[in-house]
Amino acid sequence: MLDRKVAPPVQPLASVTLPAADVFSLPNGARLHILRNDAQPVIRLQAVFRAGKWYEPGAGISLLTTRMLLEGTRTRSARQIADEVAFYGASLECEQGFDRATLTLYCLSRHLEKLLPLFLDVIAEPTFPELELGQLKARTIQNVRIERQKTSYLAAEQFSRNLYGPSYPYGIVFDEKSFGEVSAHELREFHSRTYQLTTAEIFLCGDIAPSHEQLLQQTLGATALQKPVYIAPHSIAAVSEPAIDYVTVPGSLQSSLRIGRLWPSSNHPDTHQLQVLVKVLGGYFGSRLMKNIREDKGLTYGIYSSIGPREHGTSFVIGSDVNANSADAAIKEVHHELRLLQQELIPADELQTVKNYMTGKFANELSTVFEQCDKYKSIVFFDLPSTFYSDFLSQISNVDASTLRNLAQEYFSPEQMIEVVSGPNK
Repeated sequence: MLDRKVAPPVQPLASVTLPAADVFSLPNGARLHILRNDAQPVIRLQAVFRAGKWYEPGAGISLLTTRMLLEGTRTRSARQIADEVAFYGASLECEQGFDRATLTLYCLSRHLEKLLPLFLDVIAEPTFPELELGQLKARTIQNVRIERQKTSYLAAEQFSRNLYGPSYPYGIVFDEKSFGEVSAHELREFHSRTYQLTTAEIFLCGDIAPSHEQLLQQTLGATALQKPVYIAPHSIAAVSEPAIDYVTVPGSLQSSLRIGRLWPSSNHPDTHQLQVLVKVLGGYFGSRLMKNIREDKGLTYGIYSSIGPREHGTSFVIGSDVNANSADAAIKEVHHELRLLQQELIPADELQTVKNYMTGKFANELSTVFEQCDKYKSIVFFDLPSTFYSDFLSQISNVDASTLRNLAQEYFSPEQMIEVVSGPNK
């Protein structure tokens, strides 16, 4: 009979090998990355451009440009785009990030040929109609007004501003007035500079036939260069705002905390071991912050610590929402846990639990070809070695408590942290 009081044995994940990507240079200079897997007759096609917040000449331009791509082209209205995508049971999405912007098509592999002209049309021929632009700006402004009634949004916004500096692309906060003044002309100019297939990274994964590669060469690979891509002249700088800050939200019953600092990039030699340290602190449900501040003290429903990798500046952040009267107590306990990791060795059983969690979660994140492609994209965009993920497994498996304590002493000093609290009048 199965004894449910005894946990099943844990099998170590010895190694991992991502599927090899075939990389081609298209006739126009774009790079095409192909990951093949015929387990299901589906395909994901992504065109990724250097058109995120980092590259915009004015606040809000990259966001509006991305969201307007599906609002109409020279040959199709927004309704026609939506109807054509729906007819083939496909999905077409536009996403803007801090560094890049992505157009993503999901479809059955047999429908790619039918949908590729639409995909290219959305990239190359958007019209940025004035009516739809005005409606989008109004909706976005209204949404931000609603979000800014939440302490969590205000704490995260101020934390980024203080961490990177108010003029750094990652630290610029939403300005309603300037956002409302962005014109369709500015979007067209930004689009012509950044949404060029000649400089795009194109990722095709799934059930790929030889004809699909030829098809992409004939369509996405045929466009010509127009203008040089706009590169924002920024470099990472020291924090220029207070190390401790408070954002007042009159009448709020809760406070939101954000505590963190600038962090080593994914290329840093300690990056994998630092991930273990962050997981121990607050990276999973059984972490130290959760056990102390949620389970023992009852100060919050949840608290986390995480690393936010970006191409031009990585961050470490601890975040939580607490009762307004408990904010100081919660911060005190966060400091206590940081110092404890600097002073004491992590017990062997706790460290092994975290290692098992990290390797199991990593294996689960490779269950589909789309997830495998996402890992591969990180290698491309962060310029990581091809052995990055096998090194990840090896290093987290072999890291010891003494090494983690040394890293905590270097990176976890409370005095080095930016602290932001958003809540009611003090």
